[in-house]
Amino acid sequence: MHRYPTLTRICCIALLLLTLPNPGYAEPRPRVLVIESYHASNQWDADYTRAIQDSLSNQAELQFFQMDTKRRPVSEHVTQADLAWQTYLETRPDLVILGDDNALKHLGPRFAGTQTPVIYLGINNNPRNYLATLPNNITGILERPLLKRSIVHIQAIMAGELNKILILFDTGITSQTLLKEQFLDNNRLSIGSVAVDIKQINQVSEWHNAIATAPEAGYDAIIVGLYHTLTTANGDHAHEQEIITWSSHHTPVPLFAFWKFAVGEDMTIGGLVLDGYDQGRRAALIAQQALRGEALPRIPQSSGEGAFVFSRRQLDKWMIKLPDNIAAKATWLP
Repeated sequence: MHRYPTLTRICCIALLLLTLPNPGYAEPRPRVLVIESYHASNQWDADYTRAIQDSLSNQAELQFFQMDTKRRPVSEHVTQADLAWQTYLETRPDLVILGDDNALKHLGPRFAGTQTPVIYLGINNNPRNYLATLPNNITGILERPLLKRSIVHIQAIMAGELNKILILFDTGITSQTLLKEQFLDNNRLSIGSVAVDIKQINQVSEWHNAIATAPEAGYDAIIVGLYHTLTTANGDHAHEQEIITWSSHHTPVPLFAFWKFAVGEDMTIGGLVLDGYDQGRRAALIAQQALRGEALPRIPQSSGEGAFVFSRRQLDKWMIKLPDNIAAKATWLP
């Protein structure tokens, strides 16, 4: 029988092994860096990052960086942005997601000089205010709370017993931007037959007083906007969950919300709200397209129509029965 020389036989075996699939080898997954304006325990961040993880974790390596600009003073925001940029330079991701205005404001112009696809979400301002031009590699999701429509629905929920309502916001950049974009910096206006007052508040003690004295000022209800940058008397950051829980327990009038993170049994009744999970899901859909090599959409997407979300316990507490057309569309929380 013919025998191959030993060296020839080894070469044939090696060639055969090279042609066989290697069960231990996998194509490297793309890397996605998510830069959050806020912090991981912020409910908005927690909701949209969960959506990103649900949508992308099976196809990409995800890394998160928190700028923490709700709790840190404005004087530290640029430093936090520098740290985020350094993380980008070190990791060289295939795609970046920017969460909320501060991330886009401080990092958008830097990313405009790269080829990295960038998707933003939760943007209240006009992106052109952060980017001199809108480059081909940057697009995303705008956050447009339905403030005026919410008040119309609250009037229906309160069965016509709403004549005057108070809206409370903190003094953070998101609040300032929203009020400028949607109310043209007016702190008093009318929506239908409802008189609306808007207060921007810096300290927790002032927030407490505004809620406690609402009936004396003629308010039939309060809408909680944003409260995440409130400080104590000595300038320390106030814990956001303690603020909304105190508000729920001490309010003398029904308490509604613009965002889902403020709805629940020890929080607010709810209303027509925006949801961070939806923002993250929408951003992740664009990310999936980009990771497949498709071009980014040129026109930013809006945040959508919002959703009716209500707390059963809070509705019972205030003995409010939702109109049938709203109840039929509602998502229910405890």
